[in-house]
Amino acid sequence: MKILIYGPKDRYDTYMPDFAADLPFETVFSSAVQPALQAAEENPDAEIVFADAITPTTREIMDALPRLKMIHSEGVAYNAIDVDAAREKGVFVCNNKGCNAVSVAEHTVMLMLMALRCGVTGHRAVLEGRQLQFKEQFMVSGARELGELDVGLIGLGDIGQATARRLRPFGCKLFYYTAHRRPPQAEEELGVTYLPLEELAAQCDILSLHCAVTSQTTHMVNAGFLSRIKPGAILVNTARGQLVDNQAVRQALIDGRLGSIAIDTFDPEPTPADHPLVNLPPQAADRAIFSPHLGGNTSSSFRRAHWNMWNSAKLILEGKRPNFIVNGL
Repeated sequence: MKILIYGPKDRYDTYMPDFAADLPFETVFSSAVQPALQAAEENPDAEIVFADAITPTTREIMDALPRLKMIHSEGVAYNAIDVDAAREKGVFVCNNKGCNAVSVAEHTVMLMLMALRCGVTGHRAVLEGRQLQFKEQFMVSGARELGELDVGLIGLGDIGQATARRLRPFGCKLFYYTAHRRPPQAEEELGVTYLPLEELAAQCDILSLHCAVTSQTTHMVNAGFLSRIKPGAILVNTARGQLVDNQAVRQALIDGRLGSIAIDTFDPEPTPADHPLVNLPPQAADRAIFSPHLGGNTSSSFRRAHWNMWNSAKLILEGKRPNFIVNGL
């Protein structure tokens, strides 16, 4: 059975679980410079696709793979996969649910603290010999501790829950919004309080995105949403760039309605240097913190993800259903 892989070979070699080496699979890797459709057309006998987070797995690719049984995301997100086309063709689409929850939650808390404690601008001040001046300015800036703040989690899946567990010891008040409210016992265990989205936006000092990209959530952080937020709020995005309207967030940061942004995921990726959230005027640039989509990139999360992917491939080989099917088959 052939597996077509959209992703670098060295990563798969590094994280392949021991049991996978003995399975009767032929693996073919799509070159980084090779169009994804061309790779599919050159391997029409592939029955499984492993896809990274940013390579679109389109209907055309599926049409070129008549024997295709499963498309497996290398991560948790699967918005780059045409799930409707896959469902029509009877092709399983699977993800690695929960594999990176700890890693992304840690990264989220780091970005919150960097935004509150001038992690980038303070570093730059020391390098430029302005340590004392920067410190004096910071001491009269009214900076607050994380534990003093109201934090709103938009989305409470595996990552949102892991973030809540890591924030609770800081002492901050935790609120959340999700389309389906959690049971009272789950809210109590996590220390979170439900609020409708508009109320959460108006109350919270930090707004942290943890939901999947759907037709309902695409550009949910738009001009209307930002007009309702608490002035000076911090926006953290370790979910997906498609959740935010780039121009609306840019303008809110420039106007000062957003106190700062801390962004790990962009739309598009790879992110160009002239991206509207990156190429900012000076008055806004110092209130923006970026990381290059590193939230889920730890060796532990990759080991968990690749174990699950190869296990699902093994299940397909055995004629069984794979794990974590996301397209309703």
